[in-house]
Amino acid sequence: MKITRTIDSRLKLIDFSDLPFGRVFSDHMLVCNYRNGEWQVPEILPYGPIPMNPSSQVLHYGQSIFEGMKAFKNPNNEVLFFRREENFNRLNRSAVRMSIPDIPKDIFMDGIDKLLLLDSDWCKAEEGYSLYIRPFIFASSNCIKASSSEEFTFIIITSPTTTYYPDEVNLVIEEHYTRASKGGVGFAKAAGNYAATFYPTKLANSKGFQQVIWMDSKEHKYIEECGTMNIWFRIGDKLITPKLSDSILDGITRDSIITLARDIGIVVEEIKVLVHDLVEAYDAGQLKEVFGTGTAVAVSPITSITFREKKMILPTAEDSFALRLKEEMQGIQRGKFKDAYGWTTKIISRDMIS
Repeated sequence: MKITRTIDSRLKLIDFSDLPFGRVFSDHMLVCNYRNGEWQVPEILPYGPIPMNPSSQVLHYGQSIFEGMKAFKNPNNEVLFFRREENFNRLNRSAVRMSIPDIPKDIFMDGIDKLLLLDSDWCKAEEGYSLYIRPFIFASSNCIKASSSEEFTFIIITSPTTTYYPDEVNLVIEEHYTRASKGGVGFAKAAGNYAATFYPTKLANSKGFQQVIWMDSKEHKYIEECGTMNIWFRIGDKLITPKLSDSILDGITRDSIITLARDIGIVVEEIKVLVHDLVEAYDAGQLKEVFGTGTAVAVSPITSITFREKKMILPTAEDSFALRLKEEMQGIQRGKFKDAYGWTTKIISRDMIS
């Protein structure tokens, strides 16, 4: 792997006390091209613009996928990745659905190791900070025929982050627009999935809501996701989340929360969640808390849910499942708690980039 280091790090120019999510990027990036039926030798370069022609197929047909993962600093100032094997596997599942060639494991894993070793100082050890890692692949053939590209570009960039939702999160249940349909690409990390949500989300924002709750596309009565998060409901003493389907993203944070919750004795049910059942639970005083989960947001408590003219304000739970599970997960991510699941991977040596 060829590595070209930046001449002058931008790290000293960054105000980490005022860090907007997803707008600040670390010094380096990994780039690897797919040509003539195989992935080429990857290269690490200083972060910057990439060459692209107006006829690049991704610009015309949206053949693009991505992943989101995080690295953290443990008390010994070592970098820990969280569940990166699962991110690698999910990226390739998305690739299959979007007719993109699989990324070889050595390019993905070795590339992330070397990239994070170079930019480890961008991963702050202070509470609340992490380094967001964004691997993505896009169609890069110069062709405007409506067909799968023959060339692709794989890139990894990283971004120092803090809290995604610093304030309260108020949701509205969307009854007209849908995020994904059965038989579609809702389970994949396809770029177009997110682009299609921006307009209805913008409409919700104009009414004072931070995000929307998506329902199924067929009957518009089953809850699926919340914005870019998987969603959870504490009804009574049970923790309920929508059952996975091909229109719901199989969240890695979601899977982590299920495992942690069951191991500390919380009953978890993965079922189809009817909107009207949720309203009935609220009216009966059984809806005790709601929260969303995802790589970027971690575990995010929900303040209220609005359905039609009814605003359901969630109580502050004294024994919050969300806060307890967030503490458990982040303790493992930061190396403060024992990792009994083998979820974290440590970068061991700087010799890899000598």
